[in-house]
Amino acid sequence: MKEGYDSHEHEDDVRLAAMGHTPELKRNFSTLSMLGLAFAVLNTWTALSASLSISLASGGSTSIIWGLVTAGICNLCIASSLAEFLSAFPTAGGQYHWVAVSWPRWVPILSWITGWINVAGWIAVVATNALLSSQLIVGIISALHTTYDPPRWHQFLIYIALTLLSLVINALMNSLLPLIYRGAFMWSMGGFVLVSITVLACASPNYNSAYFVFREFINTTGWPDGIAWLLGLLQGRLAVTAFDAVAHMIEEIPHAAAEGPKIMVICVGIGTFTGAIFLIVLLFVSGNIDDVINSKAGPLLQIFMHATNSNAGAICLLMCVTFTVSRVSTLGVMTTSSRMIFAFARDGGLPASRFFARVHPRLGLPLNALILTSVIVILFGLIFLGSTSAFNAIISASVVAFDLSYAMPIGVNFIRGRNVLPDRKWKLPSWFGWTADCISLSYIALTTVLFLFPPELPVTGSNMNYCVVVFAIIIIISAFQWVVDGHENFTGPRVNLVAETVEPS
Repeated sequence: MKEGYDSHEHEDDVRLAAMGHTPELKRNFSTLSMLGLAFAVLNTWTALSASLSISLASGGSTSIIWGLVTAGICNLCIASSLAEFLSAFPTAGGQYHWVAVSWPRWVPILSWITGWINVAGWIAVVATNALLSSQLIVGIISALHTTYDPPRWHQFLIYIALTLLSLVINALMNSLLPLIYRGAFMWSMGGFVLVSITVLACASPNYNSAYFVFREFINTTGWPDGIAWLLGLLQGRLAVTAFDAVAHMIEEIPHAAAEGPKIMVICVGIGTFTGAIFLIVLLFVSGNIDDVINSKAGPLLQIFMHATNSNAGAICLLMCVTFTVSRVSTLGVMTTSSRMIFAFARDGGLPASRFFARVHPRLGLPLNALILTSVIVILFGLIFLGSTSAFNAIISASVVAFDLSYAMPIGVNFIRGRNVLPDRKWKLPSWFGWTADCISLSYIALTTVLFLFPPELPVTGSNMNYCVVVFAIIIIISAFQWVVDGHENFTGPRVNLVAETVEPS
């Protein structure tokens, strides 16, 4: 054993070798820095505030609050179920590796489909964060200059700048990322506390607020009330997804089989708690809700204006949220996306896999995979220039992709009687495991269908939900690559050597 190489790292590397991979990435993340990355990716409180326009029109405050509570509970079940897989198979491949516990005959195709879906979801969520960030920045500029009517290409340039900045930081500051994400966690939590306390302190007392926060129902979508309320739940789903970031970064933390599962579950719990508190605060100080829904400045900035009675104060608060989304969250999702691409390419799942699975010898990260993420995200931006509806479909497709990638391993484990995993450090009690799997699969089925619905009626070419089209394109591309190359060369990841090689300590 080499000097400075502790027993936990040795166990992690032996376990990884048993799954057929040579350790190439440094395990330089601590538990706190990995939690910082996971929370940066979720950034629930900022994600919820940036997407208020969706749920305010589809159910109002009841959908916002109870939607997040529902999403939090259900995603805790999903995270708990997936944490068992992460403990058994701590590899950056995540879901596509975990479905290999299925029937041997179907391992290659199931892993292939899951891998392509998960790769697409992570690239799409990078684009989502860059777009939301650019929207917030344009909103700040518009608030400072009331005569400014931004053309779409202005936002596109900001979108590209944010993407390239994240690429540069990831590429040139890889050794500092653990420190950056540790600081990001402190910044995000501090920002949550600062913004919440500030708007509460500045807002005038509103004795009708309690009624509005918990009971007000609003429906401007044209859908029947029940469907509108269900569509409003999607905001909560969007804000607590992508917690599998921990899995794709797992080869960069020591004692991965024990620490990774805990971080995955904890980050969802923290996200749900902070998100719920922040939403309640915003709704208490929202003022005239019709003004908020119809505001050209955007719902969040309008709420800040109502609360502070000051454009300058509102803009300062929005800048805090904008920095958290644009730098902290966008940086985190790009880091994770590059590791997901690297892992899938390492198993031969992508075209030019050897190229994208290469780890840069000096920088110590999969640079080619990082560049691929950035290039595709910029290409997605070109779609935004042509059609916001088409780009919104990419956003919806990212969540659908995550949902399906979560459902695949959970479904396989459920169908096979929850007895396919080897002994592991994170193991759910039998009754809770079955319950968590049932809740997870039911919730994923419901939200996946809802994400395919148009946001309002009547349906037109501009408000149609093109998520199905985007997802069909992903499936067509992956199917074409399977026919050309995958069916002959992709055998799927290893899962049958871990239990024989590494015993839990």
